[in-house]
Amino acid sequence: MLKARVITAIVLVLGFLAALFGLPAAGWLGFAALVCGLGAHEWAVMLRFKKSACWIYSLLLAALCGAFGVQAGLHNEATVAPFNLAPVYGVSVLFWAACVPLWLRARWTVPNPATAALVGLILLLPPCLAIAHLRLLSPWLLLGVMAAVWMADIAAYFTGRAFGKRKLAPNISPGKSWEGAYGACVGVSLYGLVCLGLVGHGQASLLYYLLAVPVLLAFTGLSIIGDLFESMIKRQVGVKDSGKLLPGHGGILDRIDSLTSTLPLVALTVLWFAI
Repeated sequence: MLKARVITAIVLVLGFLAALFGLPAAGWLGFAALVCGLGAHEWAVMLRFKKSACWIYSLLLAALCGAFGVQAGLHNEATVAPFNLAPVYGVSVLFWAACVPLWLRARWTVPNPATAALVGLILLLPPCLAIAHLRLLSPWLLLGVMAAVWMADIAAYFTGRAFGKRKLAPNISPGKSWEGAYGACVGVSLYGLVCLGLVGHGQASLLYYLLAVPVLLAFTGLSIIGDLFESMIKRQVGVKDSGKLLPGHGGILDRIDSLTSTLPLVALTVLWFAI
């Protein structure tokens, strides 16, 4: 299993970086649509859609991602601020910030396939469009945002191991602690502030950095919520991983759970500053 994990990780990283820096805008949008479709298939299988419905749902979400992306100009290298995606990002942020915390507290189950299909749409379409959008601005921007999610995971893990006493969500993910969450907040905030300084904002006012902190904290909170939400769904349906596409790593959803909740917030914030 360790060998499979290492080989898969190397292939994923090299393939992702090659696509991130090498594909044209239209090709990268196609990649985002592929991720959307694969994630949708895993979601449908987890929620026990019929076999034919899983494929139809997967193809539908991939097509929607491609169509929305083309309509917003994400296939064009010259596109900078696709403001017509703001409502899509806004719905996602409201879902993660307002609905999912209540969902986690009450531990609701998905009541029917129609609701599952709608939740999957909100879960996958906005972040996959954000993947295409943020990469248009800069591949380094998208990579930096993804690194912030990794920072949250790493800081939470080590802080939780060292100081964790109070369980964050014992019935959903027993290994997570409040101390780990606080460590993630500190780690991401420091990472974000350092990045802002390195990209040319070192001469910005103190107010600029103070305003960045709440966004970084919100980002961290949504990252944790995204991780917990998928953990809860997997626990409810009785599976360990969302899929088996990635040997040793589970499925696509297992790898992008925190990105589904954070990328739309970043994309919406970028549009806000572009006004």
